Amino acid sequence: MNDLDQRVDIARDLLSAGITKADLEMSPDLAAAPDGAVLAADLGLVFPDGLAPVPQPFDTVPPTDAPLPHADIVVITWTVAEQNALADVFTRGFGRLKWYRYTRRFEEHYRPLIRRSAPAFAAGRLGSYLPVRLGDLDVLCMKSELHLNQDGVKTGEGTATLPVRDFFHQIIEEVQPRVIATIGTSGSVFEDFPLGDVVVTRGAKFRCQKEFRNEEFNDRTFTSEWTLPLGRLADAQTMMLDFSDRLTEPPLGPPSTRYPFEGPLIEPPANTPTIRIEQDERDMPEFHPILTTDYFEYGTSTNKLELEGSAVEMGDAVLGLTVADLTDAGADQIPDWVVVRNMSDPQINGALPTREFRLNPQTMWAVAFYEAYGYWTSVCGALTTWGLVAGLAEQGIDDA
Repeated sequence: MNDLDQRVDIARDLLSAGITKADLEMSPDLAAAPDGAVLAADLGLVFPDGLAPVPQPFDTVPPTDAPLPHADIVVITWTVAEQNALADVFTRGFGRLKWYRYTRRFEEHYRPLIRRSAPAFAAGRLGSYLPVRLGDLDVLCMKSELHLNQDGVKTGEGTATLPVRDFFHQIIEEVQPRVIATIGTSGSVFEDFPLGDVVVTRGAKFRCQKEFRNEEFNDRTFTSEWTLPLGRLADAQTMMLDFSDRLTEPPLGPPSTRYPFEGPLIEPPANTPTIRIEQDERDMPEFHPILTTDYFEYGTSTNKLELEGSAVEMGDAVLGLTVADLTDAGADQIPDWVVVRNMSDPQINGALPTREFRLNPQTMWAVAFYEAYGYWTSVCGALTTWGLVAGLAEQGIDDA
């Protein structure tokens, strides 16, 4: 198996990490599930007065095929660790297993478009959701079971089905949101954007080299003209600092005593989680896009991905593509959108070897960081998302 094929498999493994039998069930036994999956963790967050997210559960559980409820904002994420972090920040008391299952049109439309070993095929649903109130805004928190890197059924050489594109269309049609935020983990491409930093960007670019490499949308860049509401990001960053100790990289030394080495282990500098905004030229160029790949890619000190984008992940450009579809079709209501991505693996040392071993050391380190820090970095991403939504709530969505 070549390196790129191996990284496709790694991407799928990482994206499905943490899925349990209960996560695949339509009506999981909450009494038998771990507390964190049911109640959400208490992170001790203290929100400004009137700006705490307040879950809005329905009086009765809606049918799984019911349309999604209306909301001003949709916040959508992708993995178990990311959903746990979103629940711990936005849906206190309602862990991921208490979110409502959503299956609308799954059997007749989506299932034929999904490869049989994908998590969505096993779960038999599109995702799960929980409504939240923040200030005067209705927010719909969502976790997608569909994913660009998980679902594709081959349709040609370098082309495949992309059911998550249809899912975004369905979300927009049913929810009629003013803003959609897609959030989650990513690989840092900047040396000075370490673990826990969060990039906020209104740009997204496809950078596919495998199953979507010959699709018409590959290499396209999409942008949103939304003016970011920045008024509460300082509060978000202050709350993020409480978790700095969870983002400390381990001290390092040679992996075995066969290496000639004397002295103490090398201690890394502390990480101070920081919000990085493409709207602020001190951080990145304006609209510097997130890079969406169809395999597990990461930034290194030599591959210069920072010149091309703000971070690397595996799905956000589909949202930009969907909104472009609506624009091209002359839709009456077109939502603004934003990407919020937390650094779950830092820029990797490009001087490390790549193909001399069964798993190249660069990939090994990127995977290890992702697995170790995915949840706590995602807490930083969820808090940044709270900052944007809270800023919009104070500003007023009609003035945005």
